[in-house]
Formats: sequence, structure tokens, C-alpha cells
Amino acid sequence: MESNMESNMESNLSSFNKIEQKINGSRKISNYLVGGMLTIGGLGFILAAISSYTGRDLLPLGNPSSLLFIPQGIIMGAYGLIANLLNIYLWYLVLINFGSGYNSFDKSSKSVEITRKGLFKDVKVELKFDEIKSVKLDISEGFNPRRRIALVLKGKKKALPLSGAGELKPLLQVEEEGAKLAKFLNVNLEGLK
Repeated sequence: MESNMESNMESNLSSFNKIEQKINGSRKISNYLVGGMLTIGGLGFILAAISSYTGRDLLPLGNPSSLLFIPQGIIMGAYGLIANLLNIYLWYLVLINFGSGYNSFDKSSKSVEITRKGLFKDVKVELKFDEIKSVKLDISEGFNPRRRIALVLKGKKKALPLSGAGELKPLLQVEEEGAKLAKFLNVNLEGLK
């Protein structure tokens, strides 16, 4: 009975003609937290600079009106300006969901379509199965760990990453996804030790 179930599952897996993977972009909790802190900090520095210039306390904490405008108020204003510029950039990336997209693998047309949301325009890459040499697991541990799946293309030195930026999935899950994709594309799997 077990062998019957295994062959039934195998035939179900081989009957799939299309794989679609959704890639998350910059709409992450960490970006919302950093954006919120930058907003509060940038406004605080700007209000401290204005308070030191006008001589009136615009902040409920501390006593920024007692600060000398030159040099302390100007420096605080510069910090506030820089923080708000970074803040605008980060909130713009969150607004457009930078880096989001999908990977689509179609067995019937033997084509691969990879799309990502760019800064000013979308990036779209279309490939055929015969252009793919292998599926590579790019895994590095340590201070800045990376666990991603990439396509190695024939005649190209660099691999084409498929995983989202900053995505740190469990090692076993990355290996399983890479193995399933390599089997689906009928290519070798690289990067396992």
C-alpha cells in the first residue's frame, strides 16, 4: 500500500506543468520599524534645531532652546535633514514594494519568467529551459548569512538569483526547494556539500 501511495504522489508531482513563486519585496516589519524610528528621530532633530534658533522649546523633552544655534543647532538641523532624506527614500521603497515580483517556470512552453519591481521600472527576464545549466544553492554562514537559490546559465559567469533579498529561510527548506526546482527543470543541483 505504501509503494502505491508513493507512486501516486510521484505521478501527481510530475503532472504539474507550471511553478509560480511569489517574491516578497521591501514591505517588511523591519523596514517599517526603521522608517518609524528615522521619522521620529529626524523630526526631533529638526525641532531641536528650530528650538535653538527661536529660543522656544518645541520638544516636550529636554531644553533645546538653551542650545546655541551655532554650532549645535546647525549640526542638529543637518542631522535632521539627513535623517529625513533617508526617511523619504526608505518610505518610497516601501511604497513601491521594491524587489517584489515572481518566478514562473512553465514546462509546456519550456520557459522561465522572472520579474522584479525596480526603483523606476520593472525588471523582467525571460529564458528558455535549454539556456539553464543548473540550479545552484548559494549558502554562506557567519556574520552576514545568505541562503538563496540561483540559476546558472550556459555561457554566463554569474548566477541569476531567484530568492528575495534579505530572505533567510531554514537551510533544509532551501535545499528542498532547490532540489524540486532542479528536478522540474531537469538540470543538476550545485552547492550541496
